[in-house]
Amino acid sequence: MQTILGAGGTIGSELAKELKKYTSDIRLVSRNPKKVNETDQLFPANLTDSEQVKKAIAGSEIVYVVVGFEYNIKVWRREWVKLMKTVIEACRANKAKLVFFDNVYMYDRDFLGNMTEETPIRPTSKKGEVRAEVVRLIMDAVKAGKLEALIARAADFYGPKNEKSFLMEVVPKNFKKGKAANWFVRLDKIHSFTYTPDAAKATAILGNTPDAYNQVWHLPTDSQKLTGKQWIELFAKEMNVAPKISVLPAWLVAVIGWFVPFMKELHEMLYQYDRDYFFNSEKFEKRFDFKPTPYQEGVRKTLEL
Repeated sequence: MQTILGAGGTIGSELAKELKKYTSDIRLVSRNPKKVNETDQLFPANLTDSEQVKKAIAGSEIVYVVVGFEYNIKVWRREWVKLMKTVIEACRANKAKLVFFDNVYMYDRDFLGNMTEETPIRPTSKKGEVRAEVVRLIMDAVKAGKLEALIARAADFYGPKNEKSFLMEVVPKNFKKGKAANWFVRLDKIHSFTYTPDAAKATAILGNTPDAYNQVWHLPTDSQKLTGKQWIELFAKEMNVAPKISVLPAWLVAVIGWFVPFMKELHEMLYQYDRDYFFNSEKFEKRFDFKPTPYQEGVRKTLEL
């Protein structure tokens, strides 16, 4: 049994498709799971309830955590560490392997220009502190020989049917409304984005590769170094619209945050836009001979759906 916790999200749905290549014994766990493959087992559960999480993991051989809690620091502090402690405990009890789908929030902001699996962990945001603690729990259990686990880490992401991507929200959705695309702080800085179908395919590969465990992997991401301006121009070209742009400075995001909760939560993460943000996935690409989807192709496929 391979179990996906958080199966209702963008990554979870794509991951279920990919896992079908390895097994027909897939359990989808979320508040209201829906079948992706005909043989999927549906397991409705509230992932903030530890007892329900334990029941969802029972009988699993591999557990994928692709949960997306509300983007709110109070929720993250309350739920993330609790969830991971429960997951680790349940994985140990069932002798299950753990695959954690992670982000880059815990990385030292001074090293974002070329992020690798060796980039120093030094969170400088509240959300980054939470993610660092979650990763510490996993790797401490691994080092103690109590757990087989791996970290599958992605940059910010984009792709088809993606409702939680900053890029999708502020560029193509704005263009479709006849508005200017938005960007934060600096248009001239590089920003990598991971294509969600690539991320899901790679996560499935890792989960089903025994020697991939007990280490960190960056999921395959195109190595083109596009700036914010170039991203917006790429979408505009594919959508056949004028590349109108509105740049929001940090002070304005702070002001808007007084009225828009999401912007308030985003403000502490703006350091990811005032400097180059390049995500290096050479380790995965070389190990699995995997070529990430080029940005131009990814944007085209994203807009087709």
